[in-house]
Amino acid sequence: MASRILLPATRTASRSLLTSRGQTRNFQSSQVLRQDIAPVKKPVGAFRGGLFGFLLGATTAGAGMYYYVIDEYRVSNELLTEDIYALQAAVQRIEGYVRTLEEKVDSKKK
Repeated sequence: MASRILLPATRTASRSLLTSRGQTRNFQSSQVLRQDIAPVKKPVGAFRGGLFGFLLGATTAGAGMYYYVIDEYRVSNELLTEDIYALQAAVQRIEGYVRTLEEKVDSKKK
């Protein structure tokens, strides 16, 4: 847009102008105007994309870890409950042995 040509109304007038000057007009423009002008786009941005990716990854990893920890907690809780029941059974057996021993000792003392 640096140079504009005003076109005359008729062809004969344009020819007479060109011949009267003795040369044809060459179009020249600056380096900036010769470059292709791309439409200005709002950039997605590495920061927004990185932040969104980080939050998505952190949420996914957090959810995975949550379910993993809950599963491990459930398994360890079941094992602990089984161990408690086994300990309770062992204590009851020992209590039964102690009672029989006490009865035998009491019977021998009499």
